[in-house]
Order: sequence, then C-alpha cells, then structure tokens
Amino acid sequence: MTVLDNRALNRATLARQLLLDRAELPVVDAVAHLCGLQAQEPQEPFVGLWSRLAAFDPAALSASLTSRNVVRTHLMRRTVHLVAAEDALAWRSRHDAMLRQRVLGVYRDELRDVDLDGLAADAEELMADGEPRTAAEIVRELAGRWPGPGPGPRALGEVVVAALVPMAQAPPRGLWRTKGGVRNVALSSWLGRPVDPPAPDGADPVGRELVRRYLAAHGPAATADLRAWSGLAGLPAAVAAVRDELVRFRDERGRELLDLPDAPRPDPDTPAPVRFLPAFDNAILGYQERGRIIDDGHRGLSVAGERVVLVDGRVSATWRVVEGAVTVEPLRPLSGADRAAVADEGREMAFFLSDGESDRVRVQS
Repeated sequence: MTVLDNRALNRATLARQLLLDRAELPVVDAVAHLCGLQAQEPQEPFVGLWSRLAAFDPAALSASLTSRNVVRTHLMRRTVHLVAAEDALAWRSRHDAMLRQRVLGVYRDELRDVDLDGLAADAEELMADGEPRTAAEIVRELAGRWPGPGPGPRALGEVVVAALVPMAQAPPRGLWRTKGGVRNVALSSWLGRPVDPPAPDGADPVGRELVRRYLAAHGPAATADLRAWSGLAGLPAAVAAVRDELVRFRDERGRELLDLPDAPRPDPDTPAPVRFLPAFDNAILGYQERGRIIDDGHRGLSVAGERVVLVDGRVSATWRVVEGAVTVEPLRPLSGADRAAVADEGREMAFFLSDGESDRVRVQS
C-alpha cells in the first residue's frame, strides 16, 4: 500500500481546500464543496472564502445568507457552521443524536428530569410561526412547564437551540461588517420545508454521502479524521458501505487513509502560495491527526481561535489586525523571500478587510 508522507498529504489538503489555487466558484458552490465553514465567529468565513476564491466579493456571501441559499446553524461537532441550505436540510437529522449527546455532556444534571421529546415538541410549536427569537426569549416562553425549579436558563436555551429544534441564525448575524446578536428561527420555516427525515429502513444514505463529501474536501484521510470533523461516532457502517468505491493509502504513522479515486493528489513538490486563514479553519480542524499542516507544538493554536498564515503549505505564523494594520507574528524564522511573500499577501488582506482603505502590514521579526 502506498505511503503518503506529510508533504504529499499537505498538497492534497491544499488542493481540496481550494488553497493551492484560488477557485473560480460561486460562493454557494464553494461552501458546499468545503462541507461548510466553521462560523461561530461571524466574520471569519469571509476571510476563509477570500483566501480560497478568485475575486471574492463579500457582498456575495451576505446575499447568499439573506437569500437563504446558505445558513448558519449548529451542525458538525455542535459548532456553528455556515453551510449550503440543501446540506443543512439533508444532514441535520443525521446529526440529531450527536447534538443531544454533546449538550447532555455539559448539562446532564440540569436536564436529568426533563422530558426532552416533550420539550422538543413544545419548542417546535413555539417556533412554528417563523419568528426569529433570541435564546433568552425562547427560554422565557418555555420556562415554567415543569414541576419544581426545572432546568436553568442556559441549559434550557442550549438544548433547544443547539439540539432539539433545527435552527438557523437569522441575518443580520453573519453579514459582512455587520454586528448582530443571535436570533434563532426554525430551519424548516426559514427554508420553506422540513429537514429530511432519517431513512425509514435503517439505511444510512446520508452517512455514505458524508463520507464521500468529506473525502472530496479533506482527503486522503483516516476514519478517525472523519469522526473528528463530524463529531459522529456511528459512521463505520457508512465507510464500509462505500469502501469498494475508494482507494487506500497509509500515512507515515501506519494509519489507513481512504480517498476518492479521481480526487486531486498533487505532486508533493508543487509550489504552495502564502495563505492567510481565519480562526477555526477547516484545513486544520478537519482532522484528528493534523501533522499534515501544523506542527504538534503549535496544535493548540487551532483550538484557541488564532488566525494563522500558511507558508509553503504549513502553519508558520499567526496574524491579527492591530491599529488598522495586518500584523504577522512568525512562529519560525522566515527567509527573505518568504517574508516578502507574507507581506505581499498581508497587504492584499489588509486591503480586503478595510474595504480598500488601507494596505498596511507589519511582519514582526
């Protein structure tokens, strides 16, 4: 079985993640290809798409949100993601059990005596009018329906919004350069049809499609990577069902990697341009084993919300905006050519973030 080293996996990841060459894709198609973008920080998907799409216009993503072609919703790993509307409807039921389990993992004691199915029915009835509500407003409407003190407001809000009722976060939340609190609306009301139900015969067509879609955006990858990305533990049967469609490799640690046979696996010596990534980017968080793109010593950056810079395809610096300037802090010594390339891309990023008013960049020593 062919062994793919970290550099080969790196170039494959960059190609799948649209980071090797900026793609000529509409926003909705890019979001769908990437299987969504993590979006608990509302402005970060704009950075992620700017680094991936040619001539990206942030107004196009805002328009996709207001036209309801993409939505912000709790999905993979119980994290807010920006996903194509069709994917939200198709995938949500497959994530239901995981979403409940993860909320209960935090609030099990507070929710111990709550009839979750009954609560879900009450919440669905409340949200059926299609009116966006804050979590606090939902809690006020639902509180007092149990004998005794009942669950605390935070637990009640979390379990309803993140697990029991499929929700979208209504704009202006998530629009370009716009501040807006979270206002939740039932996904079925927002998109005009209910989420797809589970397959009645116990089959798992959604699981099989998730395997294929994940590999298209992240492969080659191990089943542990698929589980880390999705948060779903019950995909072995789906993997087994599509295994004959896939090709197999091994990584340097001996793990089996699966992939689509015709997916791009560029030459490891393919040049990789500098790319500025947003907080919580797919290219890093989409794997259990992240050595293909980030050193183990820097792994904590990926879960701490740090924005990072890829140099030769690897996380080599962090970046933030300080006093209007894109400020880059290298994690390792950079060559003169690399510093110049980082500065050039940083100027473009500054120009984008300032709506064309500034191209100030600082690359720290």
